[in-house]
Amino acid sequence: MCKGLSSLPTSCLEKAKVMRVKLSHLAETHHKHKVQEGKTPHDLETLLNSKSGLQAFRSFLCSEFSEENLEFWLACEDYRVSPSNLQKTKSSIIYSQFITPEAPQEVNLDAETREALLSVTNSPCADTFDKAQQRIYSLMAKDSFPRFLRSPHCMEAIKAF
Repeated sequence: MCKGLSSLPTSCLEKAKVMRVKLSHLAETHHKHKVQEGKTPHDLETLLNSKSGLQAFRSFLCSEFSEENLEFWLACEDYRVSPSNLQKTKSSIIYSQFITPEAPQEVNLDAETREALLSVTNSPCADTFDKAQQRIYSLMAKDSFPRFLRSPHCMEAIKAF
């Protein structure tokens, strides 16, 4: 009949504790290495910089009918690298698609950010959308991305990494 842990010598119990700590550290180190190798989309930036991760995230957002934030973020990325002669045209498209009230893919921006954007509609520059893009990125990082991590779409992204 088993007498339990109390019947074991103290030295055995101490060794078991040390081994448990070492195993726990090993498991944590292994997990960190897997994340660093890009096996898991551990943050939104990593996900957005991966073609397959971006595709899985977009698919997830479409399934929730909330892809406008990602589309806005991508449009801002495109705007940022556009030549200055195309910025006015692209900014108009971004305004009409995402910013103006009742826009087809209106993003959820606070009134202050929206007003700041609308006030520079006629004179866009390279950093016109930076603040709004950062707000939407934060929103995705705090809201959409954690839900994505718990979704079947995330498993698709992990397989593709």
